[in-house]
Amino acid sequence: MTAQVQRNGAAIAGVEEIRDIEAYMTGLGQSARHAAASLRRAPTGAKNRALFAMAEALEASRGEVLAANARDLERGREGGLDDALLDRLALDDGRVDAMIEGLRQVAALPDPVGEVDGLRSRPSGIQVGQMRVPLGVIGIIYESRPNVTLEAASLCLKSGNAAILRGGSEARDSNAAIAACIREGLADAALPAGAVQVVATTDRAAVGHLIAMPEFVDVIIPRGGKSLIERITREARVPVIKHLDGVCHVYLDATADPEKALAIAVNAKTHRYGTCNTMETLLVDAPLAQALLPKLAAAYAEHGVELRGCERTREILPAATAADEEDWQAEYLAPVLAVRVVDGIEAAMAHIERYSSRHTDAIVTESWTLARRFMAEVDSSSVMINASTRFADGFEYGLGAEIGISTDKLHARGPVGLEGLTTHKYVVLGDGQVRQ
Repeated sequence: MTAQVQRNGAAIAGVEEIRDIEAYMTGLGQSARHAAASLRRAPTGAKNRALFAMAEALEASRGEVLAANARDLERGREGGLDDALLDRLALDDGRVDAMIEGLRQVAALPDPVGEVDGLRSRPSGIQVGQMRVPLGVIGIIYESRPNVTLEAASLCLKSGNAAILRGGSEARDSNAAIAACIREGLADAALPAGAVQVVATTDRAAVGHLIAMPEFVDVIIPRGGKSLIERITREARVPVIKHLDGVCHVYLDATADPEKALAIAVNAKTHRYGTCNTMETLLVDAPLAQALLPKLAAAYAEHGVELRGCERTREILPAATAADEEDWQAEYLAPVLAVRVVDGIEAAMAHIERYSSRHTDAIVTESWTLARRFMAEVDSSSVMINASTRFADGFEYGLGAEIGISTDKLHARGPVGLEGLTTHKYVVLGDGQVRQ
């Protein structure tokens, strides 16, 4: 079945021309379900050995991976991918180093599988607790970022789950090269090849089959643009862990330290533009606006950020473009920022309540009373006090890598790490008790 596709004079191993997509995806599902049973009893040492072997294989294949990524980038530029998507797609030595370090960090994390919590005695004499167990088979659908291939593989493997990974066509060469490293790591640890499978076709029909196989797949995690996630949510016959948008806010309260406010507001927007935890709307308390907005505008101008402001913002910053209703709802993923002057925390939280995507929202304040109110009342998966929204990240939270950031409330919320990829089952310990 496997074919080698010629592109730019190079053979791309792992990309397949498959005629019967349904049969192919069913085969992946069967293999994953079989592997999931093996992973439930796999010792921590075997899983860690596979992760370390993947890291070694990636280091040894660094040149091949970067060359594959260069082909993807060239094809993306020719196809008109925008700068944000190209940034997500790009790999360099620094990002490869981060991928390798991520594998090693996940290996170093405690294995959650088998933990028993809340064991308590009942009047009958039995003891009842909850054991942490894998979800089973996880299907992950993502766009652009080839580093997600390794992050997803490492977290699913360490948490005892089999994974079926379907990356975007724009990263097909990169994903194929990384998949080879994953296979090598699994083989080194004598774990089944079906433990992590990268879908080896760019046919969009593969996604439709993956999300409609509840007999083989226990949960779907989509990572990508709004249209992709809306499609998955609409069509899936398998439970979905998702977030639709990253419309993140930073509110600068009147009591804020101006230096902290300036540093946080600039970092939250300009650290990286193409990420879901980047600030898209800045809210400034009216007493602070006259003095701070010109300094912020100057800092943003140095980074080439376009400002779109409310009427009160434009009275202070006449060069700002007038913001409209769409701007308050926008996830720009670009050097564009919406700015609104508000009257206190009530107005700020009202704006966030209406427009936030429930991803990450932050307040900069020196008032602990206001900070506590913001923490309690803002209904987002991450709420920041005097810190950049860019910290909403599994690595920064100490989770190692992350599979994604969920804005759902069931089954997981916020950055989804190892524990988010497990569930519980009740365990009962007895000594011959029978129910009377």
